[in-house]
Amino acid sequence: MLAVVETSDPAWAQSAQPLGPVVVSPPTQRGNTAQRNAETRGPAKRARRAAHQSTPTPVPTPAPAPVTASTPLNSGVVAASATLLGLTVHETPASVEVVSQQRMQEQGYRTTTEAAQGAVGVLSGDAGGAFGSFSMRGFTGSEVTVLYNGIWIGPQDITSRVMDSSSLQQIEFLKGPSSIMSGLGAIGGSVNYVSNQPTTGPIRNQLDTSIDSLGTYRTHFGSGGSTTLPGLDYRFDIGTSKVNSFIDGDYQQLSNVSGQLNYRVNESFKVFGAIEYKQDDGHAYWGTPLTTTTFSGPFSTHGVVAGSAINTFDGVTVIAPVTIDSRTVDTNYNVADNSVGAKELWLRGGFEWNVSDSVTIKNQAYAYGARRHWYDSETYAFDTATSMIDRDRFFVTHKQQVIGDNTDVIWNTSFFGMENRLATQFSVSRNDITFTQEGGNTYPDDSVDVLNPVPGVYGVQSPDVRNSHLTDAAISVEDRLKLTPTLSLIGGIRVEDLTLSRDGVNFDGSIPAGQPFSTTWNPVSYRGAITFEPIKGLMLYGMYATAYDPAAAGIFSVTPGTSLELTSARIYEAGLKMISDDKRAEATFAAYDIVRNNVYVALTNAVSTLAGEVHTKGVELSAAVRPIDNVKIWGNVALTQSRYGDFDVWTGNTPSNVAPIVITAGASYRFNDWRWPVEIGGSVRHVGQRYLFEDDLTAMLPYTTADLYAFVDIPGRDLRWQGLETMRVTFRVRNITNALYAQWSDPGYPDQVYLGAPRTFELSASAKW
Repeated sequence: MLAVVETSDPAWAQSAQPLGPVVVSPPTQRGNTAQRNAETRGPAKRARRAAHQSTPTPVPTPAPAPVTASTPLNSGVVAASATLLGLTVHETPASVEVVSQQRMQEQGYRTTTEAAQGAVGVLSGDAGGAFGSFSMRGFTGSEVTVLYNGIWIGPQDITSRVMDSSSLQQIEFLKGPSSIMSGLGAIGGSVNYVSNQPTTGPIRNQLDTSIDSLGTYRTHFGSGGSTTLPGLDYRFDIGTSKVNSFIDGDYQQLSNVSGQLNYRVNESFKVFGAIEYKQDDGHAYWGTPLTTTTFSGPFSTHGVVAGSAINTFDGVTVIAPVTIDSRTVDTNYNVADNSVGAKELWLRGGFEWNVSDSVTIKNQAYAYGARRHWYDSETYAFDTATSMIDRDRFFVTHKQQVIGDNTDVIWNTSFFGMENRLATQFSVSRNDITFTQEGGNTYPDDSVDVLNPVPGVYGVQSPDVRNSHLTDAAISVEDRLKLTPTLSLIGGIRVEDLTLSRDGVNFDGSIPAGQPFSTTWNPVSYRGAITFEPIKGLMLYGMYATAYDPAAAGIFSVTPGTSLELTSARIYEAGLKMISDDKRAEATFAAYDIVRNNVYVALTNAVSTLAGEVHTKGVELSAAVRPIDNVKIWGNVALTQSRYGDFDVWTGNTPSNVAPIVITAGASYRFNDWRWPVEIGGSVRHVGQRYLFEDDLTAMLPYTTADLYAFVDIPGRDLRWQGLETMRVTFRVRNITNALYAQWSDPGYPDQVYLGAPRTFELSASAKW
């Protein structure tokens, strides 16, 4: 028997409306608008909708600032989000991948969503209500934590935005349960965005610009180096871009300004200060509605979707067999006055103090503020009786403030003659967020023609207000003991104290049931591992780790009447990491087994449920080689099996957006002897069949895409710009075969899918001086 939780509004990636009372019932069909009211509008936006309802003592080597490695898979980089111990990726007993800024530029990863292609088996999508979503090792959305310079600001499906990659030094992917590092939500893993860092030495500048055939353009200027004041280094970035969708009228305008100063007071003490302002504004793509082959006839597409669906508004009407009508692939079904946007401000500061040869203390204090908004028609369901598209309305705004402080202490010593490193982190934070969101509409709000939809306008708003306050205090301890020069034990623990309080008022002036209220959790997470390096460059490891998250909703959605328990997850993983002596070849292999209990699942647009578990297992293999200086070859494959357990009639089903196989490969060749060196390269990516929703009725069929690029490096001696070192001009073709495919889904919208972009051509230029 399943504990079914009635949820609220249609977009739980943006809102935090309380969940309704727990009801014992098996899974039912999707939809059932009759259950909707001001308190139950159903999760059509994943997080938003759920919301409604004797060895000498070693010299200390504190975690250094990450730097771009020269190895093919970046294993020489330190990923600070993966361990407190300052270990490189090669030394860390877990699956960690670092996508550097250099690789983002070479492969044309313009946004953080696109950069996921640089990690093995990771899928990503920009859902309208939850931008920058990731799928890793069988888990999706807020089950994958997103961090900003190691800082958590809330569930991904509430806080993430479309984000340009130009201001980032690297993106770190840590896979599998990892709450010891980042606390809540790190079930499938974590993604950490690392800002560009100041450098010591001569000032270096870079100017980048690009434009593509969809009208997307980007401009970025970056500068960094040492100032005339001894010990003071800086980094400054400013960028603007317009990301044009292939959907009529949809786009995102992005702006970003960031800067950081590092000052070495003396050889043992450094301080830093950083500021970043980001803004985005535009119109979001909410997906393309499924139709029937009977309606679409000769305009039915093949190889995109298959199976059946159920109209989300009435919960009864079967849409089958499903297809994407070729006449609608660029059609916009939103209202004319739709709008999506955000403004974000980061302030960070701290210090690093080498107290002695064996002790280092680091500190980072931070403040973050954000305002976000969505005004849209977001759910589009084909009505077989009228052959029209039924639509809803939803709006939500966020006002969020986060303050916190992290202090790390790293102690290098010896234990009975064995080298030992101990790292401890003390962290405190307060996270306040206010949601103002639609609470009074009935559904569907209107219907429009499939081929020529009249946009219309939003209409009258009925705002509910919900306030959430989360305080967090945690201590993490991690230790590495080197039993021998080749054998190490690594373990850690995180003890946390979380207190959530919530209150609010409905649009009609009434107080939500069960509010105000507060609750406290004290979760404990672990990681234990062993590493063995029998020969130089070959690292074997085994690892066990745990993670936790609220069982019945996102942290800002928990309220009395729902389960107040925490879900639990654990991983067993074993693998190896290899790198050749000449650093030209590198390979990794990992096999894992993950179990998560008490899983919260969107059952319909108005009802969610607690499944018994999700059990995921798989293998991942990656390799890269530079056989000669001007040749690069790389490839990877991820095999994943993810299944629901103890989930009534859906036991054995695969969660949404999980692919059984993902294969990526690429190669490049550089003509280095030419006066103007030229590099040509390309990549191919195959993604297996995924399901739109947990009932596994609607399949998003396998697809394969390929990209090609060529760039020429023009030396400064051949340009009139004095002082210019080089200019790179790049021509790139994305999706060269013009494949039509389903890239992503938001299971809160079970009648529509996100299509991948068609073939596009891009021209870019980059100058360094």
